[in-house]
Amino acid sequence: MIIFPAIDLKGGQCVRLAEGDMNRATVYADDPSAQAALFRAAGATHLHVVDLDGAFAGDSRNAAGVKAALAGFGSGKVQVGGGIRTAAHVEGWLVAGVWRVVMGTAALENPGLVQGLAADHPGRIVVAVDARDGMVATRGWADVSTLPVADLAKRFEAAGVAAVLFTDVGRDGMLKGVNVEATVALAAATSLPVIASGGVASIADIYALIGKPGIEGVITGRALYDGRLDLAEAIRVAQ
Repeated sequence: MIIFPAIDLKGGQCVRLAEGDMNRATVYADDPSAQAALFRAAGATHLHVVDLDGAFAGDSRNAAGVKAALAGFGSGKVQVGGGIRTAAHVEGWLVAGVWRVVMGTAALENPGLVQGLAADHPGRIVVAVDARDGMVATRGWADVSTLPVADLAKRFEAAGVAAVLFTDVGRDGMLKGVNVEATVALAAATSLPVIASGGVASIADIYALIGKPGIEGVITGRALYDGRLDLAEAIRVAQ
């Protein structure tokens, strides 16, 4: 299982939001490159970077910060999301050296585009399935649709999508623990690998996900920044 430490960018700074609320942001670092380097030094081989401002605006707002994180993480694999809603956005990040591109709002609003990009770039597109009470949330989690998360994931099973990134928005940044039940249920409902996100509080969450069918990895942010989870230990346990 892959451990993805997270760097969420708001105004160029590394922050964590509480339940996806931009008004409830805690700043943890000012230098994305240095933070990425710290994660790499701790043994991380994968990194998850989100342009939070971009997620709300619908285009790139923290490109410099993302590129700084890429540079700081060196030869590691970086997946990037947040406001990526066009083919030009995707192709620009792939050319810049991003391993995988995460698409959420576009997956709901323009599934044909995402399916086409996944076919053109096999294994390089991740579909973000963010949920509030089981329904897909979009546009930086500000809007909630009437589409169940499993239904969205199933639309992309034959498209060449690399994985589904599932976030329980109500737990994100709250240290409530991963929603293991909902994550496992989604993995059972789709043939795509699932990456768990939202609520990681301690090493217990890593143990809770190990061995669960269909779970490719887990993203963790605040627990690392607050010192509740040791990254090197999490990686060792996951391996």
